[in-house]
Amino acid sequence: MDGLYIMVTIVTRAAMPPLTRLYRDMGADVNFITLAHGTVSGQLLTLMGIDGSEKAVCHTVITGDTFEKLKPELKKRHLDIPGTGIVFLLPMSAVGGKKQLSYLLGGQEYRVSEESVMKETKQELIVVIGDQGYTDLIMDAARAAGAAGGTVLSAKGTGTEAAAKFFGFTIAAEKEIIYIVASTGLRDGIMRSIIDNSGIKTKAHAICFSLPVSDAMGLRTDG
Repeated sequence: MDGLYIMVTIVTRAAMPPLTRLYRDMGADVNFITLAHGTVSGQLLTLMGIDGSEKAVCHTVITGDTFEKLKPELKKRHLDIPGTGIVFLLPMSAVGGKKQLSYLLGGQEYRVSEESVMKETKQELIVVIGDQGYTDLIMDAARAAGAAGGTVLSAKGTGTEAAAKFFGFTIAAEKEIIYIVASTGLRDGIMRSIIDNSGIKTKAHAICFSLPVSDAMGLRTDG
């Protein structure tokens, strides 16, 4: 299984720490966790494999090979049974720099080749992860390149100690995750502006990557 993905894990808050320990053991030791709660009906939650209690959502950059190795371990923890939680993959379409990719992968091996072609779509979800309190700086950089706006989630990073290996300094564990939906034509400019004006070498310590959006409603598609 080739490629890079965002693995999204949604389980009860009590169930998340053992899973992140498992992910670290498998080499996926950079995880971004935010708290959540369900907003849909109990019947639909049951169909999705989620109950109505408070949740934790974990975002992990993972290779296809790592996920294949991880699946049997997830089954041992009964995550293939409805009602215990959900784990799903989103294909990545771009990452803002080689060092950022190395940091996000943690201990996973991944060789980027010229043949590695990521999916192209009309819209992209740009995901920006920065230190808490610097949303305005990040969004100013994004808007300067054509972004219309963003959605902010508070999170905590569990792989922050790995940053010193790649960037030479410690990054705060408290994070803000910003979701920006933009046309594919604007993606590279927005990501470049974020890297240049609010990236790792700035006080925001922002990193960014993008995911293809297969379909969307209510989005501006100018650009």
